[in-house]
Amino acid sequence: MQNPPGGVEAQIRVVLAEPNPLVVSALGMCFKGDPRFRLVTSTESGAYVLAMAEEDTDVVVLSWQLSDMGAPDVLRALKARQSRMRTTIFSNNRDLGHVRQAVRLGALGYCYQFDDPSVLFDTLHAVANGRLCVPYIDVTQINDTPLSQLTVRERELLAVLARGWTNQQIANRTGISENTVKYHLKNLYDKLGVRNRAMAVAVYSREAED
Repeated sequence: MQNPPGGVEAQIRVVLAEPNPLVVSALGMCFKGDPRFRLVTSTESGAYVLAMAEEDTDVVVLSWQLSDMGAPDVLRALKARQSRMRTTIFSNNRDLGHVRQAVRLGALGYCYQFDDPSVLFDTLHAVANGRLCVPYIDVTQINDTPLSQLTVRERELLAVLARGWTNQQIANRTGISENTVKYHLKNLYDKLGVRNRAMAVAVYSREAED
């Protein structure tokens, strides 16, 4: 976002991707009352957002679930093409897992739909200026995931579990005994808070998809 000559701050151009017409109408009225912003358009489609020219908006507000895809799908597509489009998630869920997923996929903001509109607008202002803003959540927790506490060796072990290796295969290829493999797996399961390899692989797969 660039300011015009004379030091007057340019209006932040917002695209709202939200399938609920009541939410769209309410936010539209709110945007009209805040001179910092200009609502360029609204859409219920993630495909529309992906087809937009990046220079046509300063920030996109994404509902967690759009009419044709979820916000994570939109974010993945933007990330895959190395888009610089700035996005804020506008969700009815404060689930920390959703926040972590959104931020890892490139969202700079995450707001709860039932907060005061001023919280959303202050978040959008921060995001439009390139800052990460997640109100009411300690951002240090975002990277505090189950896998973050694993050692490099434990991460490698989890990766081969995900490939379907048996305990015997792991033992043969690493030169340790099968009992030692079982010992390491037990420690791994304890750290992840799971009971078996299927649950451990599920945790690994969830994070790999982000």
